[in-house]
Amino acid sequence: MRIVRVAVDGELFYGVLEGVSAENEPTEASLVVLITGHPFGDLVPEGRIIPLADTRLVAPVLPSKIVAVGKNYADHAKEMGGVAPASPLIFLKPSTSIIGPGEAIALPWQSEKVEHESELAVVIGRLCSDVPAERAHEVILGYTCANDVTARDLQHADGQWSRAKGFDTFCPIGPWIETDLDVEDARITCTVDGVVRQAGSTIDMVHDISTLISYISSIMTLIPGDLILTGTPAGVGPIVAGNSVTVAIEGIGSLTNVVVDRV
Repeated sequence: MRIVRVAVDGELFYGVLEGVSAENEPTEASLVVLITGHPFGDLVPEGRIIPLADTRLVAPVLPSKIVAVGKNYADHAKEMGGVAPASPLIFLKPSTSIIGPGEAIALPWQSEKVEHESELAVVIGRLCSDVPAERAHEVILGYTCANDVTARDLQHADGQWSRAKGFDTFCPIGPWIETDLDVEDARITCTVDGVVRQAGSTIDMVHDISTLISYISSIMTLIPGDLILTGTPAGVGPIVAGNSVTVAIEGIGSLTNVVVDRV
């Protein structure tokens, strides 16, 4: 099931998307079944079914926090000049960094080297803490595409990652939440202006999703809608104004954002 968040006549609704292509892309026949309230519980139809073309997709969730995992692919850790850590390396991105499909990544004046990082994001579906790894699946609502945009020069200069990864627009997510996904071996790619930059698979994660949820929830309570960004494969690289960046994950779909200079 694909859960979307859409703007309709100036109002925001959650809904269930039906009628996508075999490649998990919208078609002219795509429809949104609007639901009442939020998707963190029983889904109750609102009564309207609307063509997707008559709506605007927005970020599928607004989390209280974004917990991201660094160096969770060995090849990416290597390209960053290090090795994958024995325990998950986590950091936080602010909720104000969220944008949705089609919105612009704004390059800050403070940085001269901003890079893309394609990632699978886990959407938490229920309040939880101290979750055993074997029960991690019980707290997952679904999955979406994410781009952990990073000001690489500031990351190196600061010695910690809050500023480099926390700018407004530095966490594109979408296009929807997929509730039924085989996360054992899902292909992840990032293309910039149609050229493939990153190509990996979740099978190469150092710490799997169950381990990440158990580890993170032992530190902080997770709230419905919270996001866990699970790391990026090798191939991260610079983006500049005028680029179009697409993160695609097998079984979910694709998330595209343009890049502009911040004004």
